[in-house]
Amino acid sequence: MHDFQLTGNLVDIPGRTIRPVRLTVADGHIASIEAFEGRVDGFLLPGFIDAHVHVESSMLIPSEFARLAVLHGTVATVSDPHEIANVLGVHGVDYMIANGKQVPFHFFFGAPSCVPATPFETAGATIGPDEVGRLLERPEVLYLSEMMNFPGVLHGDPEVLQKIAHAQRLGKPVDGHAPGLRGEEAGRYIAAGMSTDHECFTPEEALDKLERGMWVQIREGSAAKNFEALHPLLQDHWERMMFCSDDKHPDSLVIGHINALCARATKAGVDVFKVLQVACLNPIDHYRLPIGRLRVGDPADMILVEDLSDFKVRQTYVRGRLVAEQGRTLIARISAGTPNQFHCGHKSEADIYVPATNEDLLVIEPYDGQLITGKRHMRPTIFDGACVADPDRDLLKIAVVNRYRDAPVAVGWITAMGLRRGAIASCVAHDSHNIVAVGTNDADLVAAINTVIDGQGGISLADGPLRMALALPVAGIMTTADAYEVARDYGMIDEAAKGLGCTMAAPYMTLSFMALLVIPHLKMSDFGLFDGDAFDFVHRVGEA
Repeated sequence: MHDFQLTGNLVDIPGRTIRPVRLTVADGHIASIEAFEGRVDGFLLPGFIDAHVHVESSMLIPSEFARLAVLHGTVATVSDPHEIANVLGVHGVDYMIANGKQVPFHFFFGAPSCVPATPFETAGATIGPDEVGRLLERPEVLYLSEMMNFPGVLHGDPEVLQKIAHAQRLGKPVDGHAPGLRGEEAGRYIAAGMSTDHECFTPEEALDKLERGMWVQIREGSAAKNFEALHPLLQDHWERMMFCSDDKHPDSLVIGHINALCARATKAGVDVFKVLQVACLNPIDHYRLPIGRLRVGDPADMILVEDLSDFKVRQTYVRGRLVAEQGRTLIARISAGTPNQFHCGHKSEADIYVPATNEDLLVIEPYDGQLITGKRHMRPTIFDGACVADPDRDLLKIAVVNRYRDAPVAVGWITAMGLRRGAIASCVAHDSHNIVAVGTNDADLVAAINTVIDGQGGISLADGPLRMALALPVAGIMTTADAYEVARDYGMIDEAAKGLGCTMAAPYMTLSFMALLVIPHLKMSDFGLFDGDAFDFVHRVGEA
């Protein structure tokens, strides 16, 4: 590791000052910071931190995720390996940790708290309280990942409480997840040990949780976008807020990351020192992260940006190593294995047949930019004795296929996706990563599903003779391929889905959340249609 010097305007966030300095790095640490009287250009900052992300949702393994993230000044992530854990269990967590250690980047992983996420779906693994405890005892596992089972917390589920107790025994924070929870119930949830929430989608909800002592993470991902609703709170509550992406698809990660939120916040009038406290320092304080704050003696985890408005990153350093410069990543690609678990065979149109009915259909209504969904009642369209999709009415068929074994397919109905023809499918389907598909006709719907099965995971599109796919051979949800190639290929299939008429800003990210049962109000699992408010099934596979 080479010693070197940098000059620039050092931004002292706690001191709220900016001054020209010469900074010396030796053995990967900041050896000195001296006043500099010559001309300097650019601003030196601590690196940005994504305070809550599922790396798996980028479809990239950690080493490839890092290659893109450093372009935007991100030096660390607080990463929940919940997605791969639901497919491969503790072995999946081990894979993420081991791969992340091979590159110059700070991946701070948590112990997944909800594997499986609920008992109402088929997952590939179980991580019980004892395994959670053993994970938390490892020094590289810094926290208990988001406790999505907030009903279990409120009702005193013994296994849930055991997992929380392990974290508290070891003095490690517990991440929360309680969309829409407010008032006395929110107070009880927080009192049980939940310290953060990234699911707030109204300022009233966020303020309620802030006033009860919780840290609120402003999420701006590829599908769920809460920045516009929540950023006004930064002016008064910046000391207990953080930025996060939660889920970030590869094409949007190429464009920007936490730096983009800093730019938006400062342009909205939020004081720049408050913005940088949220983006750079608050995650260090809350999670006690062992990374540099831009002080003498700290690891040289830092960035040089052109200005404090657009935050265009010139250089990114991790442990004193230059890892990105002028939009070019300097992190080399590494080889990695492709563990997986995929055991279902092809499906046929008979598997998704729905007999005619005179009753109204209960229909899922997704909202663009949100994870919550609405409920609608629509009259069925009948053809040849069957209920069929009707794109003219924006009534589409949704199917969820168990990927872990052959089982009956769960079939339901969805609107507001906008597809006019064809079908799309994905094995990136939170949280158990079964196959979820939406289509305008049964032939294309089955073709899209079978394309994913052929690839043992991934995302696909079918439109008559046209087939497109992005293979994801790591647990069916990630790939070891080059990050730039993945971003390009994902962008192509994303645009193709929009070409079929899909009106969602991120069609596949939206699709991936249609099986996320812990987010109200109406979702689908491989067992059937699920009501997130009642936390029970409306209709199960095989019921009349």
